[in-house]
Amino acid sequence: NICPEEPVLILFLIHTLPKPAMVPVFLASPGLQFFLQYVGCFFAFFSTGFLIASTWTDCWMVNADDSLEVSTKCRGLWWECVTNVFDGIQTCDEYDSIFAEHPVKLVLTRAMMITADILAGFGFLFLVLGLDCVKFLPDEPLIKLRICLVSGVMLLIAGLPGITGSVWYAVDVYVERSSLVFHNVFLGIQYKFGWSCWLGMAGSLGCFLSGALLTCCMYLFRETSSGRLHSAYSLRKGYSSAGTIVTNVHLPSSQTATAKMYAVDTRV
Repeated sequence: NICPEEPVLILFLIHTLPKPAMVPVFLASPGLQFFLQYVGCFFAFFSTGFLIASTWTDCWMVNADDSLEVSTKCRGLWWECVTNVFDGIQTCDEYDSIFAEHPVKLVLTRAMMITADILAGFGFLFLVLGLDCVKFLPDEPLIKLRICLVSGVMLLIAGLPGITGSVWYAVDVYVERSSLVFHNVFLGIQYKFGWSCWLGMAGSLGCFLSGALLTCCMYLFRETSSGRLHSAYSLRKGYSSAGTIVTNVHLPSSQTATAKMYAVDTRV
């Protein structure tokens, strides 16, 4: 036999139980999640643009200031341009076909920069689909977080060939110029790495930063969201089981009272 006060005591104990641990409340705030997504999207957008602009511009090598030329010569991955200092007229000559023989530095830099462009482009597109402001899978927040994780991984991978190609090209240009200066060899023109190479480095570093934000921080968001969903499910399950206990407690007493009433009526 259960006293009538016991169901009330059970409900009181359930309400007074300590709530699930909410240590990562700071990370789980929706405002911070949106902020990190937009910061990652900002860096991904400009990084992708820098990588593409770096690949298809012509100033990977530029003649040094101490040269005797009256024109500015720029060499890119695909063509070479000469700009007259006085009248500003620019003429460009494309390199031979891609199937022709080229220096190993040029071929590998082309391959790495094109790979970085493709990966960064797809990573940015995936990130746009994973943003909360985009109405794509609005009822699946965990899937959108996974999309952000995938885009972060792609951006991290895109930064590797980008930084490798641009830094390697810059180091090769610097070593070539330093060796000529060291041996007192002057060919009339000396080159240094130009702004296209700097764009490649900046775009690669931006991909690393954006990918780190999306992979590390969004992973914490995913873990926190999964934990909160599991805690909410457990709490609802506890309340439902408590409700069944209360129901099971009340039903026998009511049925017993009804049976007694019918028993009294039959006696009368």
